[in-house]
Amino acid sequence: MFVMELTYTAPLEAVEDQMDAHIAWLDGYYASGVFLASGRKVPRDGGLILAGGVSRAEIESIAAEDPFAVAGVCEYRITEFIATKTSTDLAAVRENPVV
Repeated sequence: MFVMELTYTAPLEAVEDQMDAHIAWLDGYYASGVFLASGRKVPRDGGLILAGGVSRAEIESIAAEDPFAVAGVCEYRITEFIATKTSTDLAAVRENPVV
């Protein structure tokens, strides 16, 4: 599983100009089951996406497709983790660590 942290590198006006395309991009990965949760950081200097079911290489490719990244208004920091405990609602994405 991955935490995808976006940090804005441009003024909010430039981010807002890409928002509709960013939301469409998000919707596509929600529909495919890759994205599990997302939202703005507080204060609003970026956002977070929780994603799973793909490899590190795939998640990096997905991040590079984000209209925010394409337009150069954000940078990504991607953290991989093993979700060994989850809420009942997220039981399908639990992972068993390889020792």
